Amino acid sequence: MSVNKKQNLSLSQVNMITMGCSKNLVDTEQLAHQLKQGGYEVVFESPKPLAITIINTCGFILDAKNESIEKIFECVEWKNQGKINMLIVCGCLSARYQKELQEMIPEVDAFFPGNALQDILTFLNVKCRQDELIYRCVSTPKHYAYLKISEGCSHQCAFCAIPKIRGRQLSKPIEVLKKEAEILAAQGTKELLLVAQDLTNYGWDFDGKYHIEKLVETLAQVSGIKWIRMHYTYPNSFQLGLLDLMKKYDNICHYLDIPVQHINNQILQAMNRKITGEEIIALLDLIKAKVPDVALRTSLIVGFPGETKKMFNELKAFVSKGYFDRLGVFTYSHEENTPAYKLKDNVGKMEKQRRCEELMLIQQDISLAKNRAKIGQTIEVLVDEKKGKNYIGRTQYDSPEVDNLVTIKVPKRAVRIGDFCRCIVQKADCFDLEAQLIDM
Repeated sequence: MSVNKKQNLSLSQVNMITMGCSKNLVDTEQLAHQLKQGGYEVVFESPKPLAITIINTCGFILDAKNESIEKIFECVEWKNQGKINMLIVCGCLSARYQKELQEMIPEVDAFFPGNALQDILTFLNVKCRQDELIYRCVSTPKHYAYLKISEGCSHQCAFCAIPKIRGRQLSKPIEVLKKEAEILAAQGTKELLLVAQDLTNYGWDFDGKYHIEKLVETLAQVSGIKWIRMHYTYPNSFQLGLLDLMKKYDNICHYLDIPVQHINNQILQAMNRKITGEEIIALLDLIKAKVPDVALRTSLIVGFPGETKKMFNELKAFVSKGYFDRLGVFTYSHEENTPAYKLKDNVGKMEKQRRCEELMLIQQDISLAKNRAKIGQTIEVLVDEKKGKNYIGRTQYDSPEVDNLVTIKVPKRAVRIGDFCRCIVQKADCFDLEAQLIDM
């Protein structure tokens, strides 16, 4: 922790701003519950400045770091104008560059590394309620919530600084996660989105065995949970029993987020991914064979040191095969204190961006074809919000924020946020569907 000075803590409104991933969001929600129990009024992402502002930052790659720094400076400007009394910065950026940030931005009242919940509470004169650590103030629409099943990561991917920032993997016990899921369900949560740095490695730190199947089956039996969605299932430790669970339980979404990062063997080896391109393809073929309607999401990195045009063309050909329903492409970020930092960052910024756009154009055509094939089909939609006279929702094949949307055109019957409804697909574009309500 780094503290400049303490301000008057009598002002009770706290603006909580979360940058980066959903795992950060869970940390923010956990802190928010403790602050509310301590007498503070918590607002998430307030568009106007409040007396106390806490920014939970991201420090993963350059773009994310810059976004966090821009947000800090925006709040510093509010503080200089007297609109903020206290500014606190925590999260991954603060953990990674605490000393540098303290020197660069002295206007910040305190910097806390990572998820320093207890230290932040102490700074704000709030007693940490240890028996309520599994409780959260959910900031998402109440019908869905993220469930972080472990902290940190024990992999050593060459491009990634997370193990240095968050430490080695530390899994939450199954009984704790079951209780947290039950609490969320009692509060109206219908969809659980399981997140971790690597979902499939869950429990390895307990006894050297994988426990993700046991956890998912336990959660599938929690009353009130209609959908369970799995994010970040690393291919090199993927547990095939998860596919059997998808067929056994109706509430496990036929959706998998499998970050493959690349397909060329030289690049995969340089990335220290511990899997070959041939093994990735074999795994994807097996998944598709066992659960034919599964929607696969992945993330890819272009411009990794040493990626030649030939290697990139191999990646293009792989994407063109249409394995993935959803795709995110990142340009390589040369991060200090990672193994890849020792390599020469020899692909130019413009070339990285060009390769990124080229892959996304290929995926755009794939997505359009897959969506057009759905026209005339009946689908189940979870309603997330109302926009104008229409309602916006998702299918089991789509995760919030990152995947496709379904627009329900002016339904004749009342629809509520958080409802599941049946619709017929009428129109489709590259990333979204338009549908007509049939019934609830």
